[in-house]
Amino acid sequence: MDQIQTKSPEDKKQMKLVGRVMSIDALRGFDMFFIIGGERIFASLHDIFDSPVTAQIRTQLTHVKWEGFRFEDLIMPLFLFIVGVVMPYSFDKRRLAGQGKIRLYLHILKRTAILFVLGMVAQGNLLEFDISKLHIYSNTLQAIAAGYLISAIIMLNLGIRWQIAVTGILLLLFWALMMLVPFPGRGADVLMPDANLAIYIDRAIFGSFIDGTDPPYTWILSSMTFACTVMLGVMAGHLLRSDKVGIRKVLWLLVIGAGCIVAGLVWSLFFPIIKHIWTSSFVLFSGGICFILLSLFYLVIDVLGFRKWAFGFVVIGMNAITVYMAVHIVNFRNISGVFVEGLKKYTGNWYSFIQALAAFATVWLILWLMYRKKTFIKI
Repeated sequence: MDQIQTKSPEDKKQMKLVGRVMSIDALRGFDMFFIIGGERIFASLHDIFDSPVTAQIRTQLTHVKWEGFRFEDLIMPLFLFIVGVVMPYSFDKRRLAGQGKIRLYLHILKRTAILFVLGMVAQGNLLEFDISKLHIYSNTLQAIAAGYLISAIIMLNLGIRWQIAVTGILLLLFWALMMLVPFPGRGADVLMPDANLAIYIDRAIFGSFIDGTDPPYTWILSSMTFACTVMLGVMAGHLLRSDKVGIRKVLWLLVIGAGCIVAGLVWSLFFPIIKHIWTSSFVLFSGGICFILLSLFYLVIDVLGFRKWAFGFVVIGMNAITVYMAVHIVNFRNISGVFVEGLKKYTGNWYSFIQALAAFATVWLILWLMYRKKTFIKI
């Protein structure tokens, strides 16, 4: 049968482990904060103070052109990582509610399809109804969709040890394909922005519908490593769900995070950290930082119990997909401009900061109202 009729003592024990962990919502909100306006707020500080510190902050809030890593390059992998953290909780919650594998697979396929279409709306120009401007696979939500689908299949069919092993195999396989397989016009071991195996495959399949950024991101082959980032989150989720004492969970997260960072840096000597391709070294390095951030949020919020400071982030994190779509469709800077535009002639270099803060406040107040009304839009 595809349904669970009764709950065993083990199931009852597990039900205590699938409750909401506030630090996950807060960390998701922290990530989304930079997507929905935090980046502009901090970057605009350089217009006011024009110091080496603010210049460095602004630099860290821009992507590296190709090889390397800045804070801005963490935003997307952290989003994928948190999706993975939640998966053990959500899958167990559905299983304990009586859903078997068939219903889970249907839910997974439905969620994957919705995320993929939303990604086309957000960044693929789907709603312009102009086929010459369409990008089929070009957005963070679509990377989540691919990573989520692959990770879900791994989770539903393999135990935890094999999940770890398969993640490692995928990282090694991606490295082998990118560094050992030649492609027309080039030999193997080529990782140039306009010439690498991943971009060659994307161009061969998508043609004119390829990602339109410069340099272009890669998507089809990189779906393997998107899944690895999600799987790192899954492993963190398994750890948080375990019956270990809270401080031991924190220590494990820190150790794993440090290990991933070191492994990523060592691997980068042979396979560079490149976000546009989502290289294996990038997965490990960014994933290590994600582990450490999760450990800090979990320590402060769920272990030590300091929760009030995180409320602003939680409000954002509880409706993450909704606000992600909203800021890609609605120009909140124009809306907030109705209230602050008149200040421009009085505020000088402060105006860009005020404008960015007003735009963020507009978004956050909408999310706060949704939070108060317990309106949480989920996929």
